[in-house]
Amino acid sequence: MSDPSPRKLYLLDSYADGDGARHFTFRIDQPLARDLAAVPGQFFMLSLPEGGEAPFSYVSLPDRNGHFDALIRRVGHLTGALFDLPAGAVLGYRGPFGKGWPLFFSSQRILAVAGGCGLASLAALIEDAASQHMPFQLSVVYGARRTDAQVLGRQRRRWKLIMPFIETLEETTNRGRRGIPLDYLDELCAGEMPDAVLCSGPEPMLLATAEEWLQRGVPANRIWIAAGCCLPCRSGVCDDCTQGADGPIYRYDRYRLLQAAGDDPPFGREGWFG
Repeated sequence: MSDPSPRKLYLLDSYADGDGARHFTFRIDQPLARDLAAVPGQFFMLSLPEGGEAPFSYVSLPDRNGHFDALIRRVGHLTGALFDLPAGAVLGYRGPFGKGWPLFFSSQRILAVAGGCGLASLAALIEDAASQHMPFQLSVVYGARRTDAQVLGRQRRRWKLIMPFIETLEETTNRGRRGIPLDYLDELCAGEMPDAVLCSGPEPMLLATAEEWLQRGVPANRIWIAAGCCLPCRSGVCDDCTQGADGPIYRYDRYRLLQAAGDDPPFGREGWFG
């Protein structure tokens, strides 16, 4: 990693997108080649003029003009200050950082399982599939506690018209399916084993989903999880921690090795999927 000095980032627009979350559109001042080379699942560091910096996932990747989107929850001082800024505010940006989702180049069956704000990390990959930029067959199951906890509403409405996309809700409702994503795996996969499984969301859901597919016969090296975390260095550039160097996307066999070695990536607080 190398991007020690923040570059200018302009806040263009934002709107409410789920309980306590906002969907932000930013523009990088004078985007570089590495910005255009970002891949789904990577993260960027956002800083405010008064201080403070935190990592967040890209919802959409930077385009040639430097525009990209991010979903951010109001959970701490930095995000609270960000929510109060007007359009046109100048922020700091570094990135992209980390390892993203794997790239699939053949007609494989891919299952994406997301929970809550974890859908943000998968959004750019889902958009690629929806836009037919990728040759794989993608199915998605997305779970949330309540309807007001669901995020990326505008995107989900479009995705559901294009690909198999199941939504679940833990609390009783007349909208969507009652339960959790694990309850609907058989329906979504229609008896066919996925070639790869991608998981993003709260830690219990991630690990339960990964273990479920292990038991069903998907190898650990064909399962990936997004382990959002707070970087110990708070910078993303030191290369000394597994979170910045190996994550935020981990192949599950690699994740289990890190666990066994006592280097278990912690799951997020402020930033990443919020």
